[in-house]
Amino acid sequence: MLEFSTVSLSINLSFTKFTSPTNRLTVGILFFIKRQSKAVEQKSMTHQLSMTEAELVAACKRNDRKAQRELYDRYKKAMFTLAYRTTGDFATAEDVLQEAFVKIFRNLKSFRAESTVGAWIKTIVVRTAYSKLRKKKIFTESLENQHLEQQVDKSVHRLDAEYLEQAINALPEGYRMVFTLIEIEGYAHKEVAEMLDISVGTSKSQLFHAKKRLRESLRGYGYE
Repeated sequence: MLEFSTVSLSINLSFTKFTSPTNRLTVGILFFIKRQSKAVEQKSMTHQLSMTEAELVAACKRNDRKAQRELYDRYKKAMFTLAYRTTGDFATAEDVLQEAFVKIFRNLKSFRAESTVGAWIKTIVVRTAYSKLRKKKIFTESLENQHLEQQVDKSVHRLDAEYLEQAINALPEGYRMVFTLIEIEGYAHKEVAEMLDISVGTSKSQLFHAKKRLRESLRGYGYE
């Protein structure tokens, strides 16, 4: 039986090459930051090399451009990776990241530190990705009868992170999103249900079928 903790570890390692958003994306976010700060009196503010989370959030709430840039730089790689994992498409992941950070900066004043700012940002990224896919009705029962949307490259002759990445990317979107959030990101079914506005039962069903599809894909490598 395939152990999905091993899959998660391998996938975490394989996604390091996907964590650099394009220059176009970064410029777009920084333009938004600059625009938001025009009405704020410009003050010279020296930041420590590593601000605490509370200090960084407080400075961002004051529309401090340096702090906003630092917040973006701290989280852009991890959030781009999450956006790519859940959407399975680079261009869509870029759109998700840009839209999510616009929402983050617009709504940061509502952040009440009931969780870490990283967890709050992650939730916004997941919900933004989900909104991109929602029109496709990705959580329908008919998914079980669909063929894989992408083909896994059978020329890969060993079970490695690259092959696992292909296998997960080939999952239908609903399966892939729930599998990513639970098996890779570590969320519980209840948390996933709340984030995606689905039932716990639907989350469990999507994960079950995702694992079933992955086992079928990996069967040729000695995993049953």
